Amino acid sequence: MRGQARTTSIIIATIIIIIIVGGLAWYYSSRGGKTTPTTSPPLSSSTSSPATSPAAPATSTPTGKVKIVWASTQLVPPKEQAFVKQELLPSFKQETGIDVEFVGMSYSDLSLKLESEEKAGKVTISVIADLHGGLDLFASKGWLEDLSKFPPLSGRTFPKILEDYSHLHGIKAYVPWLTATYVMVVNKKAFDYLPPGLTKEDVIMGTEKWTYDALLAWAKNLYEKTGKKLLGFPAGPHGLFVRFLHGYLYPSFTGAQVKNFDSPDAVKMWNYLKELWKYVNPASTTWDAMADPLLRGEVWIAWDHTARIKDAITTKPEDFVVVPTPRGPKGRGFILVIVGLAIPKNAPHEDAAWKLIDYLTRPETEVKILKNVGFFPSVQEAAGAVPEGPLKVLAKGVNSLLNTKDALVAMIPSLGAKGGDFKEIYITAFQRIVLQGQDPASVTKELKPQLLKLFEEAGAPLPPPDSG
Repeated sequence: MRGQARTTSIIIATIIIIIIVGGLAWYYSSRGGKTTPTTSPPLSSSTSSPATSPAAPATSTPTGKVKIVWASTQLVPPKEQAFVKQELLPSFKQETGIDVEFVGMSYSDLSLKLESEEKAGKVTISVIADLHGGLDLFASKGWLEDLSKFPPLSGRTFPKILEDYSHLHGIKAYVPWLTATYVMVVNKKAFDYLPPGLTKEDVIMGTEKWTYDALLAWAKNLYEKTGKKLLGFPAGPHGLFVRFLHGYLYPSFTGAQVKNFDSPDAVKMWNYLKELWKYVNPASTTWDAMADPLLRGEVWIAWDHTARIKDAITTKPEDFVVVPTPRGPKGRGFILVIVGLAIPKNAPHEDAAWKLIDYLTRPETEVKILKNVGFFPSVQEAAGAVPEGPLKVLAKGVNSLLNTKDALVAMIPSLGAKGGDFKEIYITAFQRIVLQGQDPASVTKELKPQLLKLFEEAGAPLPPPDSG
């Protein structure tokens, strides 16, 4: 009996212990479930990176949906921003459920914001859209992710030259998104006033006879025969005339944008521009874009960015023709604009950022952008899909420029926050030499040290063609 009682006591004690241990386990388990924060599910099955960075701020909405910030120095004008926000991004959100805040910024503001966020370890930007030069600078600072870790973007082919440019400082720094350049648009009426020795075909095809001296003779002839100054440039406060100075005239006359700034060839270039300006419509210093002056007939020959001159072509495609820019003694200098998409280091929601890059670089998306804002596609599948009509006229002109035998490609320099200072030096030289009549040799000699100092302080290399 005593043995049976002892066995019964052991069984009861074991049951009590099990109950106590089980109760404690239930208690701590329940308590832990109440205090552990919930996390959003991953956006994709990719294991290349976590959906969120420990340093990232809270960017998920109360409902758990992801919202990312897309900072861009491109598509910033109000009309272009409206297209992005009202037509481009809603389709992406509908497809993925990801909300995107598009933030248009100046070059200097983007550079300063990214620098401050990277140094603080609190990055809020998930996607960057910027020019090659800016992305080159960011990559040199170690602020960009190596995009080679993400899955391939299927269904699109990037031209080799764009792929080559996108690899910077040992990483795949960006995905080429858009391209653009600056062209000349000619009202067909101007061909009736060509100077001797220059034909319509020379201008359209960009032959060796289509030179800056020929442009001067043409503008002079137009003035003498019509009494009007029918050549125009966007030299207003927000115009892009400065790109004509450093990216077209300087390479064409000196073979470089920066290093030959005060050379004898540069002095010849400035003296040429002083002569040409006698036949430039004086309202040029008030124009920020050339589409409207062309449509109003105030100028018959104009130079501008393809995106800013597109409306003239689409409104009156039968009146205008897009032609290559003239050549100078050193070649046919022109700027090739490459806009890339990048992801900053420590960016929140990398997977969502890559989904946005995937969407933006699809051929159908790039064609939509071309139709609305005039930037050209970066993928071959989209370039072949440009429809017949005004945009084909523009594309044909750009293609003629890119394929001229004497093409001398210039890239916009990567100076970050000092980019504005770079432009200001060329504008100052223009104002003092051309508008105020000062000596070009003295002015360029005075300004060159300031120009070189910008590159030294930014730690940036000289841009092509200076850098070879």
